[in-house]
Amino acid sequence: MKAIRFHEFGGPEVLKYEDLPEPALRQDHVLIRVRACALNRIDLWTRKGVGSVKLPHINGADVAGDVVEVGEFVRDITPGQRVLLAPMCFCGNCRACVAGNQNMCRQFTVLGNLVDGGNCEYISVPRVNVIPIPPARNGYELTYDQAASVPLVFLTAWHMLVGHAQIKPGNIVLVLGAGSGVGIAAIQIAKMHGSEVIATAGTDEKLDRASELGADQTIHHYRQKISDEVKRLTNKAGVDIVVEHVGAATFDESIRSLRYGGKLVTCGATSGPEAKFDIRQLFAKQLSFLGSYMGTMGELHEVLKHVFSGKLKPVVDTVYPLAEARLAHERLEKSQQFGKVVLNP
Repeated sequence: MKAIRFHEFGGPEVLKYEDLPEPALRQDHVLIRVRACALNRIDLWTRKGVGSVKLPHINGADVAGDVVEVGEFVRDITPGQRVLLAPMCFCGNCRACVAGNQNMCRQFTVLGNLVDGGNCEYISVPRVNVIPIPPARNGYELTYDQAASVPLVFLTAWHMLVGHAQIKPGNIVLVLGAGSGVGIAAIQIAKMHGSEVIATAGTDEKLDRASELGADQTIHHYRQKISDEVKRLTNKAGVDIVVEHVGAATFDESIRSLRYGGKLVTCGATSGPEAKFDIRQLFAKQLSFLGSYMGTMGELHEVLKHVFSGKLKPVVDTVYPLAEARLAHERLEKSQQFGKVVLNP
């Protein structure tokens, strides 16, 4: 089979288009023919050497494709089914997993991070990771590219807003980086829960696209100071929730944008991991800082109900052949996308 691997850490130039044997099928696994694999920021970090990745390595957390073969212990999945993959790996036996908190498992990792992922033609995964894509409903059916654009970012945004921040109707939510996968998902999830959304982006085109997705107000974060605009738009009150994943470049502005008793929930640090803030703002305004990492299998199945029904819609930015993975990485690294960048094996 063909695959994109890297044998050393570095820029997009380390990605190699190679021939590899097809993966062996375990008794409790399912062999998938990969039709689409969406990129995430974690692919860039892994390629650069963040984490404990063993080389050579195959990236790719978000996969959609067809079932080719099932192991002898698998009874409820059949060859030919269209499926997407849950993007997380966990032991399934520890206290956290048994309680349904798979993202708290000490062995938790993301598909394509510490284990090889879906930037290839075939992948073998445990049955628990395989989720059938339902047939068309009322004329609506996910394409492979759309299905691959869903799991990681919609799960992450759902866990942030619903699981952690406990979003409520009438909340005002500030979503940073509206063109990102998490941003696109967060806008839609917040609107579905009856909240008002203020979204930021770095181009007029992305701001227009954010408005089309449901954002009530937008802020151009290169031309406008985020916290000043938030105060203007909220009559100085501030927002109830900030969806933060940018990191050092926006963290202080995110804090300043919160109302008294507001919640900042973060899942990333794209612009850098070290942020400074005035601790007095934390206790004087009685703020809550919430760290969020991926989500649980239960939450994934919950958010997928809304995706499969068409209430929440993935956004595909650009599709590249697998052989052009370097171009896909460059587009994501430059933040040129609005939506998901996808590879087609």
